Amino acid sequence: MKRVIDFSISLCALFVLLIPLLLIAVGIKLTSKGTVFYWSNRVGKNNEIFKMPKFRTMRIDAPAVATHLLEDPDQYVTGIGRILRKFSLDELPQLISIVKGDMSLVGPRPALFNQDDLIEQRTRKGIHRLTPGLTGWAQINGRDKLPVPEKVAYDNYYLLHQSISLDMKIILRTALKVIFCEGVTH
Repeated sequence: MKRVIDFSISLCALFVLLIPLLLIAVGIKLTSKGTVFYWSNRVGKNNEIFKMPKFRTMRIDAPAVATHLLEDPDQYVTGIGRILRKFSLDELPQLISIVKGDMSLVGPRPALFNQDDLIEQRTRKGIHRLTPGLTGWAQINGRDKLPVPEKVAYDNYYLLHQSISLDMKIILRTALKVIFCEGVTH
């Protein structure tokens, strides 16, 4: 049932958001060198690597690490990238990954391929068996501000309590956080 809901909502959202997505793509192309999308190697269900699209918000010479690991991430973020990140619009291309089945609307956020501590702790708890999400329980409870053990604890809570009603609660709380730009650090 979850897969049907994910597919239907994501496909409808892509259709409804087609014009804004195209405008964002044009804005990126006109204001910075490089491609419109940044394809990130991410850890998916059962620790399989998949390519996750995001709108490119950083200069093409930015190091390929999590933003919070950069000494001064602001030096790499483009002008339009700041706006996209502030309102989480850079995440919209992930709807494609949801349609493909690599991601879900709700689940633990997909780890970067080199976040060994997060991957190892999630695997120990069985969280790796979940399809990663566009948003998740950890996302609405601290996002990037959470230390890895706390993030894993939230992911484990989701694993043990997942339901359509919890997913709806997470989606609604995510929408509020995006509207009020809560939890965005870079």
